[in-house]
Amino acid sequence: MEQRLPENFGSFSRTCNGDIPTLSGHDSPTTTFDSAATTDHSFSPSSESLDEVDKFLDLLSQSHDTKSDPPPVPNAVESLFKCVESTISNYDTSSSKFGHDEKEDNSLVAHLNRLSKLIKILGDFSTAESDLASTFNRASTIQHLAMSFLDSEFRTVLNSFKRSSSGVSANAGPDSCGGSTGPPPPISAKQSSFSRNNHESNNQISDSENSNNEDDFPGYQPEEIYNMSKIAAAMISSGYQSECCLVYGSVRRTALNNKLEKYGHVNLSPDEINKMDWETLEGEIAGAIDVIRRCSSVLFSAERNLCNAVFQNHPSIYTEIFGDLASNIIDRFFKFANAITLTKCSAEKLFKFLDLYETLRDLGPEIENLSSTIKSEIYETIIRLGQAAVSMFCDLENSIRRDVSRTPVPSGAVHPLTRYTMNYLKYACEYKDTLEQVFLQKQKTDGENWESSSSKSDDSRSKSRSGSAGGANEDGTPKTSPFSVQLNTVMDLLDENLEMKSNLYKDPALRNIFLMNNGRYILQKIKSSTEIHDMMGVTWCRRRSSDLRKYHKGYTRETWGRVLQCLKHDGIQVNGKMAKAVVKERFKMFNNAIEEIHKTQSTWVVSDEQMQSELRVSVSAVVIPAYRSFLGRFQQCLTHGRQTEKYIKYQPEDIENLIEGLFDGNPTSMTRKKS
Repeated sequence: MEQRLPENFGSFSRTCNGDIPTLSGHDSPTTTFDSAATTDHSFSPSSESLDEVDKFLDLLSQSHDTKSDPPPVPNAVESLFKCVESTISNYDTSSSKFGHDEKEDNSLVAHLNRLSKLIKILGDFSTAESDLASTFNRASTIQHLAMSFLDSEFRTVLNSFKRSSSGVSANAGPDSCGGSTGPPPPISAKQSSFSRNNHESNNQISDSENSNNEDDFPGYQPEEIYNMSKIAAAMISSGYQSECCLVYGSVRRTALNNKLEKYGHVNLSPDEINKMDWETLEGEIAGAIDVIRRCSSVLFSAERNLCNAVFQNHPSIYTEIFGDLASNIIDRFFKFANAITLTKCSAEKLFKFLDLYETLRDLGPEIENLSSTIKSEIYETIIRLGQAAVSMFCDLENSIRRDVSRTPVPSGAVHPLTRYTMNYLKYACEYKDTLEQVFLQKQKTDGENWESSSSKSDDSRSKSRSGSAGGANEDGTPKTSPFSVQLNTVMDLLDENLEMKSNLYKDPALRNIFLMNNGRYILQKIKSSTEIHDMMGVTWCRRRSSDLRKYHKGYTRETWGRVLQCLKHDGIQVNGKMAKAVVKERFKMFNNAIEEIHKTQSTWVVSDEQMQSELRVSVSAVVIPAYRSFLGRFQQCLTHGRQTEKYIKYQPEDIENLIEGLFDGNPTSMTRKKS
């Protein structure tokens, strides 16, 4: 009965342990190799014998092509078999292993290539020829024996990274795959966290905590990499590609996972992540970002170089293996990112999410090597992170709306909501390009006519911006990017909230001081941030400055208008004569007004030093000349002595000093100079 010779024979049973799959066996006796009983350790075929084997292979191939009878199997083939057995026996029984004798290694590889070619050609024959079947089975058994040996050697060399403490030498060339020769670049997170108190998180892993030198990765000497390359080439050419790749992938996956554990990265389930408080989760995100950046800058590069060196003659295999290794690591991080997008969104989480978004987004070159399915999942996760960031930024609107405190801030100072919002926006605009990106993605997802829900709900605010919605270009013309629209929406909401809070002050003058303080703070924050200033535009800033001047005038009118009324010359002369009673009453009213202002407004606060100085100067410029004129003209109406001291309590210098003591937030006693 005619039989077709099998393509593979036997199974890895010699030294195989771990993850190598067994090959389905053929009904031929599997030999258990006993080197002492069956081989001559010094056996080596002559060059003539090898030439005879090569000639037989050529004739065998020709006979298959021409469908003619195959040539007889020469004795030189058996010599080849014994040579392979002898070489493996030498490796097993001596201290010299594969890689210690390059001449012997190269000879074994050459013999294995002949053996592989023989098995391939014989496998193409469909015949009951006993000699060919016997030769095929014998060759398959020896090949399996050799592959089992190489598998063990390959695994041993691959695992040598566990024993390496010094790593690749500093003068190793690029093919040594030692990775970076220095520590990874420092993490430069723009803003680790954000809270009402603007506290920054220190959860980020520091380089000192990860003192592992990156130049010890992947931890192989150049000669070890060279040996792995030879073994891999021999196994692949012999048809054992899957076994070779499985060993390599298994060991290197373990090595990478060990490295991640040294970095402190732990796989967390979605349930564990969802149950974490924000402070703990923030630390996990910071740690993940640190590890991802180290993977991108060091580990992936070193692993790619190693894989390329080992499989340098097989680019498709190299691409597939490295893709699988990178996919295993990247998948961990994207599962983590996907899990945190399911947690509750809040404004203070924005910056950590943006850090993670940018880190994963910038893995582009690594992602491109992965399968289309994994890439699709990764891009969906990045989009979800971006959508979460949009929701968090928009939650700032809700934070402003929810701040409905009915208690005014003492002394008309800058409101905590103003500080929180402006600091938040300042930090957010450090991520301006990224926020523009995620908001634009949101716009594309929601449709071309997208605009923020807040803009839709209140058209009056859009009108109040007088054409500046969405910020402005340098020439003052409006921008229309989704993020700039949202930024303007937040600013409008803050203005409305502050206007509402200003009405909590019963004193109109203090109301204006409150609006001045908050308006000035907002303007200074915007001017100090190029990103916000560019988005809001020159026109917006000019309008804000105009508002400050309006509040300034409002304060001056409410506070000092009644003081100046006391110093008017009208109504003092009656029938051409000075009415002393009116003069006395005017001085008395002036003194009372000044004392009341000092008592009240010395406790008020104008926090901006420049605005405080401008306010004092402007008040002095109005009040001091008026008082000096009134005093110079009407003090003669009072009798010199006790009457003068009673009604003329203050000299112009006293009033000037009094004004200089306003807005410090510290009440002071009034002093006066004697005339």
